[in-house]
Amino acid sequence: MASLLSVNALWQAAVWLVAGLFLLVKGADLFVEGSAAIAKRLRVPMFIIGLTIVAMGTSLPECSVSVTAALAGNNELAVANAVGSNIINLMVVCGVCGVMCPRTVQKGMRLREFPISAAAGALLLVMGLTGMTVGRPEGIALLVLFAVFCIWMVASAMAERKKHPVIDEFRCKSLPVWKSVLFILLGSAAIIFGGDRVVDAASFIAVKFGMSQNLVGLTIVALGTSLPELVTSAVAAKKGQADMAMGNVVGSNIFNILMVLGVSAAITPVTFTMENIVDTAVYIGFCAVVWAFSWPKKQIARWAAAVMLVLYTGYLVYICVR
Repeated sequence: MASLLSVNALWQAAVWLVAGLFLLVKGADLFVEGSAAIAKRLRVPMFIIGLTIVAMGTSLPECSVSVTAALAGNNELAVANAVGSNIINLMVVCGVCGVMCPRTVQKGMRLREFPISAAAGALLLVMGLTGMTVGRPEGIALLVLFAVFCIWMVASAMAERKKHPVIDEFRCKSLPVWKSVLFILLGSAAIIFGGDRVVDAASFIAVKFGMSQNLVGLTIVALGTSLPELVTSAVAAKKGQADMAMGNVVGSNIFNILMVLGVSAAITPVTFTMENIVDTAVYIGFCAVVWAFSWPKKQIARWAAAVMLVLYTGYLVYICVR
């Protein structure tokens, strides 16, 4: 009887996990669509929407899960989700899209956003090594850096647009104001509720199968919360908008560290384990690999994208057996 109840509980947890991930993805989609429509109505340039709202919107699932995990005391899951999502974004999302279509990487991104993404990971690594925790002061510092990054990015984009006016390729639906606001509210609610369900279900499954919170965060939860980036980038790559796809991935990775972990640590100190340290170091190494792949021909070729997928497969085997 006890074993039957245990099996039923596992099935219920699995259903809630899938339902939570669905709500996270759908909620992010509604949030992005509503926000983009509002921005379009206010005549905010579309390319800025792609660099900011789209990247931030696709990072909301990670934010929801990590913050909920931090509030629940599952600090290990909070760090693993953010770092794991970054690794998946970089190696799997870019790899899949690169195999679909060779991805051009603009000079500005190679000189600015890529190094910033790696530097954010290095800063997180230093914070983790110092006392094996990221406390409230560090969390607030990350949020300040996030605000500075957003202001700098928008200012740079506006200045570049004045110098070189171009026709925007990024398009969004024109929606009534009430519908846009409704999409934003529904999307936010779905993300919050979905994030709560994912954390509870993933934690329950981890305990039942003897899996660590870190492994669950790096695999199941990280992959689920990276689905918005994968869908958005794959669609962009299919339509030939490689710049938008790469910008979404790199921007989301920066947001995940500075905003997601910043908010989590500001709420409650986040404890680092040695596994978190190793995973963060791996992320920095993967940043260097992808950055190096993008330099010779200013693009990520199909062979390089395939190598990225192989490297991630090797990393996945490593985290499962360690």
